[in-house]
Amino acid sequence: MTLEQPLERHARRRRVHTGDSGVEGNARLTGSIAAVLVILLAAEGLTILRIFPLLRWHVFLGMVLVPPIALKIGSTGYRFVRYYAGSPPYRRRGAPPILLRLLGPVVVVLTIVMFASGILLLFDGAQRDTLLFVHRASFVLWFAAMTIHVLGHVVETARLAPKDYVARTRRQVGGAGARQWSIAASLVVGAILGAWLMNRTGVFLGR
Repeated sequence: MTLEQPLERHARRRRVHTGDSGVEGNARLTGSIAAVLVILLAAEGLTILRIFPLLRWHVFLGMVLVPPIALKIGSTGYRFVRYYAGSPPYRRRGAPPILLRLLGPVVVVLTIVMFASGILLLFDGAQRDTLLFVHRASFVLWFAAMTIHVLGHVVETARLAPKDYVARTRRQVGGAGARQWSIAASLVVGAILGAWLMNRTGVFLGR
């Protein structure tokens, strides 16, 4: 046995470990941002109960949600691409159950339609009736799909979300700080957008 053979095996093991750490880091980011989104979506849902008095806050929270949603779509999309491209670490991690895999793209499309129509309502008064119909209809469909999506991932999210914030598990995978900062940055950007647009409710109301 030559010296190169043990070195090659060690290098392969190191590459596998690094790859698996990347998968775990992606999963932790997805879980953490999912937990944040559940809280923000619940707050947004409360504004619907009294939509006209709370319309400004509905708009504000809606805009706060946009960057974190984009971050989650990015993290899950990255996992999707790596898995179906045949990446060994992502293959070893496996994929969600078939129902959740089929539902995922539906949730993404409905989310984009719902938020895009809501944002356009703040700018395009001429198409208000059409956009309002699309916004409401997409919300109904989104809510049904999202309920299944959340219930299907609730255990995984509860397991992954705290791992970057607990000292014992935080050290197990590198990049915890970067993941935390990316979530914080998305919320800051969302808050800035919300503060900018929350006073445009006149267009939304057709005034």
